[in-house]
Amino acid sequence: MVQVRALQTVNDDGTVNLEGWLDHVLSMDPALDREGLRQACEFIHDAEQQADLRNKAANTEGLSCYLAGLDIAIILADLKLDQESLVAALIYRGVREGKVALEDVRGRFGPVVSKLIEGVLRMAAISASLNPRDSLVLGSQTQVDNLRKMLVAMVDDVRVALIKLAERTCAIRTVKNADDERRLRIAREVFDIYAPLAHRLGIGHIKWELEDLSFRYLEPEQYKKIAQLLHERRLDREQYIQSVVRQLKDELAATGIQAEIDGRAKHIYSIWRKMQRKGLQFSQIYDVRAVRVLVPEVRDCYTTLGIVHTLWRHIPREFDDYIANPKENGYRSLHTAVLGPEGKVLEVQIRTQAMHEEAELGVCAHWRYKGTDVNSGSNHYEEKIAWLRQVLEWHEELGDIGGLAEQLRGDIEPDRVYVFTPDGHAIDLPKGATPLDFAYRVHTEIGHNCRGAKVNGRIVPLNYSLQTGEQVEIITGKQGGPSRDWLNPNLGYVTSNRSRAKIVHWFKLQARDQNVAAGHALLERELGRLDFPSVDFERLAEKANLKAAEDMFAALGAGDLRLAHLVGLAQQMVEPERGADQLELIPRRPLPVKPGRRDDVQIEGVGNLLTQMAGCCQPLPGDPIVGYITQGRGVSIHRQDCASVLQLAGREPERIIQVNWGPIPEKTYPVDIVIRAYDRAGLLRDVSQMLLNERINVLSVNTRSNKEDSTAQMSLTIEIPGLGALGRLLGRISQLPNIIEARRQRAS
Repeated sequence: MVQVRALQTVNDDGTVNLEGWLDHVLSMDPALDREGLRQACEFIHDAEQQADLRNKAANTEGLSCYLAGLDIAIILADLKLDQESLVAALIYRGVREGKVALEDVRGRFGPVVSKLIEGVLRMAAISASLNPRDSLVLGSQTQVDNLRKMLVAMVDDVRVALIKLAERTCAIRTVKNADDERRLRIAREVFDIYAPLAHRLGIGHIKWELEDLSFRYLEPEQYKKIAQLLHERRLDREQYIQSVVRQLKDELAATGIQAEIDGRAKHIYSIWRKMQRKGLQFSQIYDVRAVRVLVPEVRDCYTTLGIVHTLWRHIPREFDDYIANPKENGYRSLHTAVLGPEGKVLEVQIRTQAMHEEAELGVCAHWRYKGTDVNSGSNHYEEKIAWLRQVLEWHEELGDIGGLAEQLRGDIEPDRVYVFTPDGHAIDLPKGATPLDFAYRVHTEIGHNCRGAKVNGRIVPLNYSLQTGEQVEIITGKQGGPSRDWLNPNLGYVTSNRSRAKIVHWFKLQARDQNVAAGHALLERELGRLDFPSVDFERLAEKANLKAAEDMFAALGAGDLRLAHLVGLAQQMVEPERGADQLELIPRRPLPVKPGRRDDVQIEGVGNLLTQMAGCCQPLPGDPIVGYITQGRGVSIHRQDCASVLQLAGREPERIIQVNWGPIPEKTYPVDIVIRAYDRAGLLRDVSQMLLNERINVLSVNTRSNKEDSTAQMSLTIEIPGLGALGRLLGRISQLPNIIEARRQRAS
């Protein structure tokens, strides 16, 4: 991997020779846009200079964001990434350090670049979430597990993961002279998260570099010991490898195989890991001396293997055929160990040029980004995205970190969100979880004393739906406890059964008198809002299998009874013969539905016409069908291949219409509701948006403002499928600012 300074593109005065840098990048991929890259470099350079003049702030990463961007872009150019990825890489560190606004990037370089940077920023949130002093073996299992699941949930474009990999590679290269705390933090993050990610993406040379550099800082004594042993034998080993290469090349040339052969350096961490896993001494590691053979075709791989085994004796149980049985990340090669010249152990790897490219570049070896895949029928980009989500379960090597391999073999749960505590710990919650669910997940008392919440530093409602990657801070009070409104499902404060159970338990411990009063008020308020007729509470308690109304109120106040259950029982008391339909107590007929004889038929562009199934062909649901407009009998439905309708279409094509089988429409009921509120700008807009969010159809609306008391009243007629939906809607409307009340109004 080449760094900016290694390219000699840094002038004597410390400035960058931009033309030399661009020459090098274009030499790796001539298809890149030189002018576009130049503009991105100048943009971030100017922005950094202006920010430094304003703030006089030292760079916290040890390298200016301009130089870091150049290094990251070189890594990505070597991986053959596209123009947008390199531009995002150049600018990313400037955005992260606050020297460039993401809105400016979007306006200057487009939405694709800004979206890539946003994705990398989300991944960067895990940096503060690892304990740098955990050992390689005894890391926090739950924490690492959650972080890896979070990583999978956050990556929706493989380029985001590749940019972050390149950025972390650049970061760990520059920490040699940093303080111990920062060096350990970056090394721990790279070892636990990004080296395994590089492995699963099949990018071998990045994986090896990340492993060796992080191992160097996490286990310095072990690293130095193995490095010294390798150095002591380096000269002898190099001379030995050269003689092996010459002998093997001559043998292959004699059989007509044109091969590239070179020595392969064994990485320090992989040596240490093998010594630990197999209980071996350094002298017992077979592949310290190794050669790699690259041949044109797969058949040449096996021919070469035969020649190697003819030249030197094969060591039993030291052969792996990863061509016939590739590794999970797609790696393919033949590995064998033999007793080479002078009786020394030698490892030989044999693969084709294409296999070698994939082993080094992994997913990047087949890089196609959307809109430029010229291969007919190729969905390679989409396949790689799906593959990334499925296989980031991490490799067997994770067994080296607290036995996590088995835990991570299962699929990542799709219906989970992963959020951070203020100190950076990752918490997993059900999809749709709220800050209250988060509070009870952290600690029961924090949930009980919760009075507010901040998400990413911004105050949010307690029924806010959390998203993966957000940081949540709970605001607590010294006194008080849960609110009974938290148990009302229509208000959406808690979504997990665990949180609900803890709230219910708290109320059970409270005084019975308080529960009775609270339950009574809660039930009366809900029945009043739904405009129920007078309900006999004693009879209602009997239907709930309780002895008295007071017991019912106490159970409701303590959370043992669901409010929706009592509302349903009350409705059955009002109209027992219609207990199956929740909203039948409303004295209106449901909106008409006109089904066909066997299933509902949707008639495109016509509306609700009378339909009948043709007796000549007797179409069944699922058959291809057409409609024929009859005289006085509505629309007759025929199979498309029906002889009768084909004759009719020839004579009267204007009476043939398109129809299709459709689901039976959901039965809905017209309901009048009234909303009273203190008048304000945007009130009607907010109510309309709430109705839109709940997918409620509005049949009519009337608003009146009272200038004397600055109030407004809205009367609406809406279509609603049931009491549950009505209760939920009224509860959500009641939470809007300035709302005095929202209730159902019985039609006169």
